[in-house]
Amino acid sequence: MANKSRLSHEVTFLLLYLTCCEIMHCDGFTVDPPKDIVISDPGLLGYLDITWTSPASLDDIAECQILYQVDYFNTYKNSWSAVRTPRRKYSAQFDLMKDIRVRVYTLLSGPCTNGTLVKSTNYTEVVQQPLGTGITGTAIQNFICVYHNMIYMECKWEQGPKMPANAQQKLYFWYKGLEKVEECPKYLISNGYRSGCNFTGISLPDFTNIIFCINGSSPKGPLKSTYTTLQIQNHVKPETTETLYLKAGPDKQLELHWDRPVGRIPRHCLEWEVEHNKEGPDGKTALEKTLTRQINLTLPFMHNMRSCFRVRSRLHKYCADKGFWSQWSHQTCSTVMTAAEPEWDVVPAFVCIAVAIIATLVLSLCVGAALHVRRSKREKRPESLLASLFGRNSIS
Repeated sequence: MANKSRLSHEVTFLLLYLTCCEIMHCDGFTVDPPKDIVISDPGLLGYLDITWTSPASLDDIAECQILYQVDYFNTYKNSWSAVRTPRRKYSAQFDLMKDIRVRVYTLLSGPCTNGTLVKSTNYTEVVQQPLGTGITGTAIQNFICVYHNMIYMECKWEQGPKMPANAQQKLYFWYKGLEKVEECPKYLISNGYRSGCNFTGISLPDFTNIIFCINGSSPKGPLKSTYTTLQIQNHVKPETTETLYLKAGPDKQLELHWDRPVGRIPRHCLEWEVEHNKEGPDGKTALEKTLTRQINLTLPFMHNMRSCFRVRSRLHKYCADKGFWSQWSHQTCSTVMTAAEPEWDVVPAFVCIAVAIIATLVLSLCVGAALHVRRSKREKRPESLLASLFGRNSIS
């Protein structure tokens, strides 16, 4: 029994030792991190190239695969992102007005590590601070883009609190597949300043990161730049529903339906919110909202109640991460009343009138019949008298 216990402890110790060997990189075998990290800007609005070189300790290793893990701080998501690659180059999007932070590890796997994936304990890190150019307080605010009914996109912004007079702002955009950075095709003007950009006629790809930069100049110096990125399918605003159709259906039901907006939005991508405002005879109102993916809704009759409806739509979560609600449609209303039941105090009057009419008819018939019989008797009486007279004379 003691020998079995001792053997069990030895096996456990061996397993722990082997595990520790893997963690400690197999009997002291360690992997050095990369070196000479360089971040270069090809002029694509913050889409930067990150390059590095392999550690010199791996120059003579040919039987193992070398990978690299790149960790970078995603300033748009405000979190760290990681990717593994066999190459010594990686490109990522950064906000050039914030710190750029990159860490690179070395990973090794194959016969030289007994099939274990070994990661360098240390990493090589680069932190690059922004240039900080531009007049403080001149960066734009509240930048927002709306992809109207998937037909055209429009972006708007507000001026910074310290925008100098005669400042000139510009919007640039770029995405993978575009050969070079392009400028806004048509600016929107408000109070003498550029306040937005209309992309009508410009084909933009969906499910692709589009990078925007708004900067500019003024007599006092350059304006603060603003960088942002978005995917257009997450900024769709459907067209307003034009007409609602409301009618009373069978089985005491109220049927509401409407038409889909005309445009490029797939039929299966829309969901609808129906607002039902009910007003009773006492003037009290109740509001109900219903979500549906159909273009019709069937509701029960609301007795003695006025019902008003309006609808709006947006992209369903299976087609986009987010989106904008359309404007509300015009309201359509209907008053649905039940058929009035006869009052019990009125029923006897109708019955009495009917009975009186029937009695009058019956009485008239009876009187007519009696007169007819009487008239018939009077006509027969003279005939009988004459017959009796002629009878007597013949006897005489």
